[in-house]
Parts: sequence; structure tokens; C-alpha cells
Amino acid sequence: MTKKIVSKDTPLAEITLRRYEKPSSEMSKRDIIKKLCLSVGLLQPGDSRDIVVDIFNVLLDSKETLDSDEIQKRVIDYRKNSNLALQGIAQSNIRRQLRRLRELFLVEKIRNTYRITENENLHNIFEEKLKKFYIPTIISRVEEYFKMIE
Repeated sequence: MTKKIVSKDTPLAEITLRRYEKPSSEMSKRDIIKKLCLSVGLLQPGDSRDIVVDIFNVLLDSKETLDSDEIQKRVIDYRKNSNLALQGIAQSNIRRQLRRLRELFLVEKIRNTYRITENENLHNIFEEKLKKFYIPTIISRVEEYFKMIE
């Protein structure tokens, strides 16, 4: 029997966008970050593995660049202090989540350390990197496929 080859289409870029209710002043900072992560596809609805929220939170709170070991240490401390399960804290997972944050231009890597991109305001990062650059290139390519079908 001949083995059938299945092509693997790898996207050049992708983003998931979800719309949730407006953020409220009663929400904790962690809950707001979690909704942001859900909104841009870093988390899936109902996903209990939310370590990316705490990694993002640690980087937002830091005024300096941090290596992955320091991020891991701070995430563990944060989760312990918040009485959250110590799940997803393996170094390999921390680096994987950092890569996902980098792919959305929210975090940048400088040598072997990480920080919020250019120490910039998150809204500015969204405007300049995602809204003006990343999303339009994706939409443009999708439009090309729609046009080719006609």
C-alpha cells in the first residue's frame, strides 16, 4: 500500500481576534490581561493553561529586560502568591510562550533577554505593529484568494 502524502500548509502569518465585553474597572489586572490574551488568540476560551497571562504580566511589571530564568522565577513567585496552580512553568514552556508573545510583536528579544517591545505603551504597539502592519497584510492575502476564486 502506498503512503499518501498530505501537504502541510504553513501560514506565513496568522492572528485570531475575538470580541469580548468591555473591560470594567472592577476587573483585576490579571483578568484584563487574560481577556487581552483571549482576544488575540494567545489563549483559547476555556483553556486552563494560562501561564502566558502571568508571563505577560511579569514583563509588563518589569522596568528591565529579563532572561527566561528570571521570568520563570517571577512567574512561580506570582502564581504562589496568587494561590494559582504551578502548571506550565517548565522552562521549555516559558520559552514557547515568549515566542508566541514575540510573534504578535508584544515582546521582543534582545540577546537572551526579553521586554515589552521597545518598552512601548501596549496600545501603541497594537496600533503600529498589529493594526497598521500585521492585520492588513493578512487581510490583503485573504482578499487575493477570494479574487482568484471568482
